[in-house]
Amino acid sequence: MIITKQYRCIHSASCQCTKGHLSEDVIFLVFQQLNWNPKLIATLSCVCKWFDDLAKRVLWKEFCRTRAPKMMLDLQSSGSHSVDGNWRALGKLLIYCSGCSKGGLFNSIQIPGHFVYRTRFSRTSGKSFLLPQCRTDILYVSDPCEHLDQGEEGDVGFFRGVFKSFSMSKVRKMLIERRAQLHPTEVCPYCKAKLWSMLQAKMIPQSATCRLGAYEDCIEYYVCLNGHMLGICTLLPLSDSEEASERE
Repeated sequence: MIITKQYRCIHSASCQCTKGHLSEDVIFLVFQQLNWNPKLIATLSCVCKWFDDLAKRVLWKEFCRTRAPKMMLDLQSSGSHSVDGNWRALGKLLIYCSGCSKGGLFNSIQIPGHFVYRTRFSRTSGKSFLLPQCRTDILYVSDPCEHLDQGEEGDVGFFRGVFKSFSMSKVRKMLIERRAQLHPTEVCPYCKAKLWSMLQAKMIPQSATCRLGAYEDCIEYYVCLNGHMLGICTLLPLSDSEEASERE
């Protein structure tokens, strides 16, 4: 069922939409019992601005905290009560593989985006995607979402991640120092912010290839202004990727 967004609610004391609304506390308890179901949160957000605001402020935050509690605790440990790019964007990043389209960020192939049941994000793995001089930054990166037998492209893997306190990171500082250009048309699929190409900035270390089990020179990733990362690689056959891991 497709639900069209209705932005008639103005979220004020005189708003007709608020008459008969359940209180925020009641809605919180309902979604707690539903284990912060992301599809239901997204559906609620489409009802009106009042519910959309509640979902952004409360429900997506609780979803993220439930889905990845240690990761969320770390991302907020700097004292911030929010995260870069908002909770809804982070919630989508946790459960959505963005895929790619011809003519988009990764030109050569068409693979639709899709939701994933569960993905592991690793702070340790994130170090492999950073140049040595940037490895004091904190980056959480997912295991690759595998799309096998993609014709001439072979086995394709998509990965995604998020920086902690990206605005103060060494990666951001280096991108600016190298005068990296933002992509002219494409934006982050999670928060709609502009994107830097790490390949164009020559900031992809060989250790990222080893960590993913991918062919050399067949890896590319972008970082948005809010510190969300998304990338693609061509995966080695299983036996070869195991050898690459041993070399790492």
